[in-house]
Amino acid sequence: MKKFRKVLDGLTTSSPGGGTVGSPSCGSAAGTPTAAAANTPKEVDVQETLVSENFQLCKTVRHGFPYQPTALAFDPVQKILAIGSRSGGVRILGRPGVDCFCQHESGAAVLQLQFLINEGALVTACADDTLHLWNLRQRRPAILHSLKFNRERITFCHLPFQSKWLYVGTERGNTHIVNIESFVLSGYVIMWNKAIELSTKTHPGPVVHLSDSPKDEGKLLVGFESGTIVQWDLRAKKTDFRIYYDEAIHSASWHHEGKQFMCSHSDGSLTVWNLRNTSKPVQVTFPHGKIQKDGKKESCKPILKVDYKTSRNSEPFVIFSGGLSYDKAGRRPTLTIMHGKAITVLEMDFPIVEFITLCDTPYNNEVQDPFAVVVLLEKDLIVVDLTQSNFPVFENPYPMDVHESPVTCTAYFADCPPDIIPVLYSIGAKHKKTGYSQKEWPVSGGMWTLGSHTYPEIIITGHADGSIKFWDASAITLQMLYKLKTSKVFEKPKQSEGRASELVDEDPFAVQTVSWCPQSRIFCVVGISAHIILYRFSKYDANTQIVALEVRLQCESEDVISPSENENNPCFSEPRSGSHSPQPHQQHPASPGGGTPEGVKDSALCLKVKDRVVRVPPGYQAELVIQLPWLDGEPPQQISSLDINSAYGLLALGNCNGLAVVDYLQKSLLLCMSTLDLYGAADPYQRLTRSPRRNRQSTSDVCMRGLSNFYSDSKKRIRTSYQSLTELSDNQQSVDMERSKSPTSVKGPGRKLSLPTDLKTDLDHVNGHCTSPTSQPCSAGKPRIPTGPEGPRLARRGPGRPPFRKAQSAACMEISLPVSHTEGYASRRAMLQQLHGVAMYSHDEHHTTCWSERESRENSFSRSRSSSVSSIDRDTKEAITTLQFGESYGRKGDALPTPCLWVGTSLGVILLVPVSIPTDQDERMEEPVTIGPCGTVLMLKGSVLRFGFLDCVGALIQSPYEVWRDPNAPEDPDRPRKRKLVHHSPSSSQDACGEGHLAVVCSERQAKVFLMPSQSCLFVHNITESSFVLRADVVSVCNSVCLACFCANGHVMTLSLPSLRPLMDVSYLPMTDMRIARTFCFTNGGQALYLSSPTEIQRITYSQEMYDNLQEMLGELFTPIETPEAQNRGFLKGFFGGTAHTFDREELFGEAAAGKGSRSLAQHIPGQAGVEGMKVAASGAVGELARARVALDERGQRLGELEERTALMMTSAESFSKHAHELMLKCKDKKWYQL
Repeated sequence: MKKFRKVLDGLTTSSPGGGTVGSPSCGSAAGTPTAAAANTPKEVDVQETLVSENFQLCKTVRHGFPYQPTALAFDPVQKILAIGSRSGGVRILGRPGVDCFCQHESGAAVLQLQFLINEGALVTACADDTLHLWNLRQRRPAILHSLKFNRERITFCHLPFQSKWLYVGTERGNTHIVNIESFVLSGYVIMWNKAIELSTKTHPGPVVHLSDSPKDEGKLLVGFESGTIVQWDLRAKKTDFRIYYDEAIHSASWHHEGKQFMCSHSDGSLTVWNLRNTSKPVQVTFPHGKIQKDGKKESCKPILKVDYKTSRNSEPFVIFSGGLSYDKAGRRPTLTIMHGKAITVLEMDFPIVEFITLCDTPYNNEVQDPFAVVVLLEKDLIVVDLTQSNFPVFENPYPMDVHESPVTCTAYFADCPPDIIPVLYSIGAKHKKTGYSQKEWPVSGGMWTLGSHTYPEIIITGHADGSIKFWDASAITLQMLYKLKTSKVFEKPKQSEGRASELVDEDPFAVQTVSWCPQSRIFCVVGISAHIILYRFSKYDANTQIVALEVRLQCESEDVISPSENENNPCFSEPRSGSHSPQPHQQHPASPGGGTPEGVKDSALCLKVKDRVVRVPPGYQAELVIQLPWLDGEPPQQISSLDINSAYGLLALGNCNGLAVVDYLQKSLLLCMSTLDLYGAADPYQRLTRSPRRNRQSTSDVCMRGLSNFYSDSKKRIRTSYQSLTELSDNQQSVDMERSKSPTSVKGPGRKLSLPTDLKTDLDHVNGHCTSPTSQPCSAGKPRIPTGPEGPRLARRGPGRPPFRKAQSAACMEISLPVSHTEGYASRRAMLQQLHGVAMYSHDEHHTTCWSERESRENSFSRSRSSSVSSIDRDTKEAITTLQFGESYGRKGDALPTPCLWVGTSLGVILLVPVSIPTDQDERMEEPVTIGPCGTVLMLKGSVLRFGFLDCVGALIQSPYEVWRDPNAPEDPDRPRKRKLVHHSPSSSQDACGEGHLAVVCSERQAKVFLMPSQSCLFVHNITESSFVLRADVVSVCNSVCLACFCANGHVMTLSLPSLRPLMDVSYLPMTDMRIARTFCFTNGGQALYLSSPTEIQRITYSQEMYDNLQEMLGELFTPIETPEAQNRGFLKGFFGGTAHTFDREELFGEAAAGKGSRSLAQHIPGQAGVEGMKVAASGAVGELARARVALDERGQRLGELEERTALMMTSAESFSKHAHELMLKCKDKKWYQL
């Protein structure tokens, strides 16, 4: 524990170089916190308790459906399920709470999974021709052995029940045998040329099926892709029979008696073969092939897999996937269940990857009695109940529907109020689907108990269809609580003609960000169509009319004084100046003009709010909708920042045009100003000089002429703002491909993030010149060629690169990614648009001929984060990047804290906007709220990302809030409803320290701590120089507070507060995907999450305390269960695998009989090296100890039974001795003739 005592800066100066905007002494080298000191009577004493030992980064649990699944396996004794994926991941599922994720380091796709039934182990076969043995007798499975095949490719694996020898089929048609215990090859090999007849001239193809005969384990059925089927006698090392069929074989399945088997083929047929006569099949059926009029059968798709299962009390089940006829186009994938003469076809929503039939017995030579079918689809997992005639599905207890609609944003709330989860669950339970099977979920293996280190946690996901899902994330589980559909607030978009209709067809309700106050239960949703919906929670249904408020936060066009008389005056887009007085809400038409340009010229809304009284169910009920309209044919800029405060009754929103503040209690607009106007006289930068406003007719005409061509482009930009997040394919170049379609754009390869440090090259060419940031000719035609001094500079830059920077939107300002000038175009702007969902629009973008020029122009420049950038870089397109309400000091002279709005911009500027709110409840609903900038300006390097407030003893100050009260609850005349507010004043807990508080501000490059109200910079820390911060938050960890940051280079860092000492810096996850950047979020308790794939949520922890308790919180995959005995068998038969013939595989496959396998064919790789290897070895030892303990328990149980039997025998012997002694005494003195 270290004590920091820092002297504060006095009120000496208010210049940009002074304490107000950060003095030069605040700058420091990266990674070195610096204190700014001056003489002042005040001191800050903060006892910092956090040290580096309090932090440890690791993954905790993964939720959702495995992305791109490829394989499926089930352990019928342990009752656990394993799913393999294309990226090398393996998910192991048991009862709810038992959910484990494993990852192959190679990242190769998992081809097949094989459980060692009831042994606590799993074999995976990967696409890199490697076999892995996983130990499941520990909470975090690890690889014990690996076997890499060098010369042959693995195609199929089979592990008989209670066997330690794994059969491995290869692409060359050979079958190898691997010892599971030592994971080495046996010298026994079934070569393809020995399996087929010598007269055969063609290769039989890869091995597609391997299975041992239920009648005799010494007989192995080998199926080749070409249609050849061979039964190999393992003892005699020869074939019993060979079958040559014309159609390719996909799978085979035995009857439990071992007298016949069934095959599925590529022509959609099923064949049944009897071992007595293998010359031809005893039955050939085309389940979905009908006879046509010409007498021929319909051609059918292949049947990819078939299961032939017998039932004790009914006809056998034949279950298969595929086989539909080709002529029925558009039919969904099907699973067919043939039970006797009844044929049931189950249509699936997605293609079938694999299915497994669950049976009561693990023995393949007993009556199977199937009771369920697990079907793995490309995007879902379902289980069908076979015990009921209508084949209902089981209700899935896992959160497999995270991706029901693509996830577009996430939010994570830890340590929520304890009553919020039961309330949400009770509301959500009323809307659950019905018709599920009444039986229990069959995958019930493992053990999981609620740990002692749990607290209420909620995850919120926003989706592309406008839906919101609330998830209970307590105790590292995930269960859906409540689903909210934001689209119900709006009328359905009308299908109008023309290109204008395309905008309403592509997910117009997609969610960008959410803001939630758990205490007041106020919920806000920001949508892609530049709208905000405010919800209140109620336990009662109600009839309500949603209020719509229009906020015209838009730009106007003005001209700019040209630097050269020879140049044409370009169009210029300027934010509207002046503060707008509060306006009443207005209702406007729904779509942009209904297909005509004149309809969108004045004002139009992207979506139309329902203007009638609607019945809303219990739960979250919409109260207010704020919309940014189209103006003069220009679409609204998307909302980049939002904050709401229930105690104040205010909502603030911002984008690249400016700031708006709404009083949602009075349903009125309080403030609507451009970012430039927020500065007033305190603007620290020299802005561009503007001429008086001129006639806008020419600009308007140009805009309207290009409107028909604009819709297709604007549709592209809206889609690309979250395209990589919503599509279920990891296409990283989607946005770049959209741009490369332009005929004049500079082509270049899609690239990963590049982070050069030379940021000022472009600025050196443009010193002292002023022009429009959106410069392009007003007269549609060829690009302008400068004739003045700009000509040589333009030539040096290359084609398509203008000498001046494009005005940037909120997304472009919020993250800086420098790009190299040697490449044709950069993916920086595309990445920013995807990250923040903000596209850039202006009047001149309507020219299709200049679209490519504009794209290449914006993508050719990077913005410096230095505070000494020339005025040309400080453009009026300054975006509002973050907002936060709180009790603070708006001016240096303030004696008491008052409500304030902290505003952060993309230029690293912090503005304070004081708010005057009536204190009386009645006055609050009637009297207006006054708000206005006060001129306070602070500065950082980089776009501002996050605010946080501490008192002078280092404790986190929570924002004030209103205690929740049901707005639809019945009125009580004795107890009138009043607003109950909870304020956390900065001075409430620090009487000894005096008044004031600390403000923590983090940007994408830097973090600073200011003392309020003196506005002195106490500490500053340059977080990174070569990268930039994507997400930052002030979080509570170990009863203290720290600043957590996630950078674009994959580093996760924590800094102490208020001294900003680095506590942890771990290179965790390189940002290779925009999905990670957009969904990464921190929360209290040392936790974070992100979307690791389009269908999965990955949770991590950076707390040492949670890392230590993680083993306790995870579920047990393996539980000691006695293997069921085979039915109607003697001891020896059951012990040797339960077959009719004793078969010792060790005698055939062991080294003594078969010799060693070829070392060049397969290479044995032991468990992971280093520390991981030690962990694996330790876990393996634990597993061996567990196995030994189970064996000892079994031995002890048998010894106990033996002891009981011995005691019974002794009792019986004593009784016999007693009776014999009595008989002896009775007959002792009698003669023989007296007996």
